Amino acid sequence: MSRVMIITGAGRGIGAAIARLAASRGYAVCVNYASNAAAATEVVAEIERSGGKAIAVQADVASSEACTRLFAEVDQRLGRVDVLVNNAGLVSRQCRADSITPDVIERMFAVNVFGTFYCTREAIKRMSTRHGGPGGVVIQISSAAARHGGLPEETHYAASKGAIDSMVAGLAKEVGGEGVRVVSVRPGLITTTLHEVHGGEAMIRRVAPSIPLGRPGTPEEIAETVIWLASGAASYIHGTTIDVTGGR
Repeated sequence: MSRVMIITGAGRGIGAAIARLAASRGYAVCVNYASNAAAATEVVAEIERSGGKAIAVQADVASSEACTRLFAEVDQRLGRVDVLVNNAGLVSRQCRADSITPDVIERMFAVNVFGTFYCTREAIKRMSTRHGGPGGVVIQISSAAARHGGLPEETHYAASKGAIDSMVAGLAKEVGGEGVRVVSVRPGLITTTLHEVHGGEAMIRRVAPSIPLGRPGTPEEIAETVIWLASGAASYIHGTTIDVTGGR
């Protein structure tokens, strides 16, 4: 029977790359999406054309109830989750801290932080030996912005990812003895449409020379790291965050 992986925000970019690679490595994959059904359906179709197993499930992770429904649907259609990848996240409009408005920061934290907690809660209920589960792996997608503060006028985004780093450290202590490994990946500058809100390709070209490897990363490079962390090859890696940043 295939191991089950849920990837939130998997209709495009890093999430879609993780879904495709996971399916190619034998996972049954849940491609979660918030609103772009067409993109998520296409990722599922790609996986199925390659002989893999996947489903698309709509759920805005900012909603606790939606996260509960997401996991219940996966239970029914794929089976109990073995690996959760909390990838869903957003970069809202750039805004200095002295100009921040409730709509900007509340939505940012609702998706990037609250959604990560809600989905992690549901995963632990199914994975932890305390709840009768056999164990599992929770992988959080953070950002190098948590270390360096992000691009100009994106302190709110950096702060949301800093919360994820702190969560990983604390959660690892809570559930490590219950068979659940908790790890995190900090992507650096990656070529995805996430950057459209702050300059897109022009911004990527401008920042790339400051990266020691001299180029941005690809979603596939993040996916390789995630799948490795989910595997038995990383069985003693716990409570830490791995930078995938090209050295920046």
